[in-house]
Amino acid sequence: MKTQYSLKQALLEKIATVASEQKLTPGTPLTDLNLNQDTRLALENFTIAVEKQTPYPQPLKDVPEMLNGPWQLLYSNAREIRNLSSLPLGFELGKVYQKIDVASKSFLNQAYCQHSLKLLAGYVVVTATFYSAPTAADGQPFRKINVNFQKRSLVVQKILGVKLPRQQVVKEVRANNPVGRIPSLTITYLDDSLRIGRGGDGSLFILKKAEEVVA
Repeated sequence: MKTQYSLKQALLEKIATVASEQKLTPGTPLTDLNLNQDTRLALENFTIAVEKQTPYPQPLKDVPEMLNGPWQLLYSNAREIRNLSSLPLGFELGKVYQKIDVASKSFLNQAYCQHSLKLLAGYVVVTATFYSAPTAADGQPFRKINVNFQKRSLVVQKILGVKLPRQQVVKEVRANNPVGRIPSLTITYLDDSLRIGRGGDGSLFILKKAEEVVA
C-alpha cells in the first residue's frame, strides 16, 4: 500500500508533468480546459487516493490554524479558473494565490496576469468571508465552510514593463454570489504543505503552502 507521502508526490508529479506538456509558464495553475478525458480522469484518481489519506478528517475542528497564510493554486477545474486561463486581448494568467486569515474568518484570492507584449501587468483580487458549516451531508463534519464573496478589484502594477511607484486600483466592484445557493468549500485533504478542496458545485482545487505571495 502506498504511503501518504508517496501518494502526495505522485499527485504533484502528475500535475507538474501535465503542466509541462501544456507548456504552461512555471507557476501558472493547471486547469482541465485543454485536457483529454484520460488525463482528467487520471488527475481525479490521483486526487481521490490522496484525499483518502488525509491526516485530519475534521480540519476545522482539529487544526484550523493550519489553514492560515498564503496558498498557491496548482490545479483546478473550476469555471472561474478556467475563464482566467483563457483571458482575451493577449493577457496571460500567472500565479494564483489564496491567503487565509482564520482569526478574522476571511480570505482573498489573488490572480496575477500580464499582457503577452508586457503592455500591462497586475492582478485581480477577490475578498470574502467564511464560516464553518459543521453539519456535513456526507457524515464527515467540521470540514466544510460557507463563503460570502465581498469585493472584486483590478490592480495594475506595471505599464510597459515599468513598475508603478504605487499599485493602482483601476476597478472595484461588488463580488457576485450565486443566486439561490450558498457558495461552499469542503476541505478534503489538509497537511502543512498541501490542501485539497471541493466546491459545492463540484469544482476541485489543489493548492500548496507558500511562504509568500510573489507574482
